[in-house]
Amino acid sequence: MQHFDWNILSVSADTKAPSLRIVELAAQHMRGWEPFGKPFSKLIKIPGEEGASYEIKGHGSESPRSVYASFAKYVGDMPLVAHDLDYVLEQALKPEWARLKINPIGNTGFCTLRLIRRLLDPLPAAGCKLISLRKFYQLPLHLVPIALADVLTLVDLMTKVLHPIAEQRGLDSWEKLTAYANEEWYPERLTFGRFKGRSFRDGRDDSEVRGWLELMAASSNERSAGMGRWYLQQLEVEPEEEDTTSGELILFRSPGLQRIREQIANARARLAELEANYTSEKSNVTALQALMFQKLRPYHEERDRLRVLVAFRQKFINTLLSDGEDEAAQVRSEYQQADASTRKEYEDTEAEMESKHRLSEAEEAEIKVLWRKLVKLFHPDRFVHDPQMQETYTKLTEAINTAKDHGDLETLRQIAEDPNGYILRQGWAAIDLNDSDELEQLQKLLKSLEAEILEVINALDNLQESSAYKLYKIMEDDPNALDELMQLQVQAVQKQVGELQVEAERLKNEITELTGEAVPGE
Repeated sequence: MQHFDWNILSVSADTKAPSLRIVELAAQHMRGWEPFGKPFSKLIKIPGEEGASYEIKGHGSESPRSVYASFAKYVGDMPLVAHDLDYVLEQALKPEWARLKINPIGNTGFCTLRLIRRLLDPLPAAGCKLISLRKFYQLPLHLVPIALADVLTLVDLMTKVLHPIAEQRGLDSWEKLTAYANEEWYPERLTFGRFKGRSFRDGRDDSEVRGWLELMAASSNERSAGMGRWYLQQLEVEPEEEDTTSGELILFRSPGLQRIREQIANARARLAELEANYTSEKSNVTALQALMFQKLRPYHEERDRLRVLVAFRQKFINTLLSDGEDEAAQVRSEYQQADASTRKEYEDTEAEMESKHRLSEAEEAEIKVLWRKLVKLFHPDRFVHDPQMQETYTKLTEAINTAKDHGDLETLRQIAEDPNGYILRQGWAAIDLNDSDELEQLQKLLKSLEAEILEVINALDNLQESSAYKLYKIMEDDPNALDELMQLQVQAVQKQVGELQVEAERLKNEITELTGEAVPGE
């Protein structure tokens, strides 16, 4: 592996164009586990075409043919590796090369996402973006174009995180690494079903877990059956000794209880900070959404009422012409139910939004204190062998997560200040939320904390990429922008209302001509 040459690759595409067009291509020549030479990075000119996004149309630096000719010289016949290899190579590049009548460039390597999932297991890396993994491992931020940033982040992951783990597992050649990335494999923690979150290895001692795996193996769905068979086969294999080098944030492991407790304390501190940040950001975004809902409700409600009216008047006509008056009469009662349902949805949303408000400085500070207490309740593997206690823990976790997502500070306060009292008031079975004194249990707790850290980082990234969050940031920078946006929204909805009123009146006249009777909505 030390002298083997290969390339890490990424692309950026214009998703607003009528067909997929690559607008940026980046790569890094690797020799063994280290980058070799300068990275390849090109912006691609796309001829102006209707539908292409303004930011991209005509703003690349070179024509596609020129970029791919340079790329071919850069990679030669070396293997190409990407974070989502199927998308980058099979869905993006190869169709583009075929369209341009360019011979395929390079050779197929492996998918880094598959390699990362396996090497970092049991960290839940499968659904995580590169940006989340970068933040989790505290790797540098690269302020360069998107595809090049992805490539450089992958280089950092390879050199600083994956390399030591791969070497510890004996993956010392390109052939071994590729085979390891490509062979059948599933994560240690079950990702769905009754035992979601449990290690499949619990099936060695827990007959219920094993029985569930056996049911999966007997499934009529071949994919599920294959997963079940793989898990059952692994139960017959002697477990390997636990790695001293792993994909966890803290790579060094000391066997001492004091050291593991220090690591747990550090992980909890980081998790508390992330949870507080997420709760604060989510609450402020929701507060803005509540304000907009209250101001725009009359317009949106009228539009949606008319949509229902138009849909049912059209349905009335269709039913009348195809099935007769008796069947059409049923449409009237269906309309009344649908109209009432629409009104109730708005009333329920209004009631939910009434309590939403922007957090004060005192509340922001309180959230940080609350989460420093709440993270100490995190023990996902503690009660798996006691169904009654596990049920209590699951309900407690659900209560915390629901309160977090809804900005319910009062519930978070109650749980943080007196978790056992909260459990007692709910009528749940009592559980011991203190840390274990057993090294094995503490090691499991640390792994679970690190997995949760990655989950929260990913959730925060998803929130910050949402349109609602982007709107919130615009309002932060320019408070006057809200009124302007509201006015544009009102104008757009009023236009829709006008069009729907015309259509509703047209359908009303048609029904009157057909029946001579009152029509749905009157």
